Amino acid sequence: MKKLTKLEAVLWSIAFPGFGQLLGQQYIKGILFIILEFMINVCSKFNSAIMYSFLGEIEKAESVVNYQWLMFYPCVYMFAMWDSYRTAMPAEEKYSFLPFVFSAYFVTVGLMVSPKVTVFHVHPGPVFLPMLFLVPGLLIGFILRQLIISRIRN
Repeated sequence: MKKLTKLEAVLWSIAFPGFGQLLGQQYIKGILFIILEFMINVCSKFNSAIMYSFLGEIEKAESVVNYQWLMFYPCVYMFAMWDSYRTAMPAEEKYSFLPFVFSAYFVTVGLMVSPKVTVFHVHPGPVFLPMLFLVPGLLIGFILRQLIISRIRN
């Protein structure tokens, strides 16, 4: 069996947390991530919120979602991606966790402030605003990673 690449690992984990682990033959961990994702998804009513958000019914998405459960989602999701990536990355690669960690932080903050935030007179809601917060999380994580690596080299 061919080795799982970093890109395959991350893309399968984006599709569904746990799939990257299953492909990397980490079956117990993969099944655990799938169960966690399913449980958080059902208890938070995230799929309904996604559906209403894509239909432009943001208020309905906000009313159906359970924020207490949904706040677990970014950390589980990003950790499953990181874990899958880590399994496929070369051993000498360092600090790759930073973009994943900062993304989890920022997406969680985006979710918490989503009921109150409007961007250019548009209220993105509990699905789209956290997605927007992913961008600064990734940027800060990549920048910090580069700064740390540069500092260690010098």
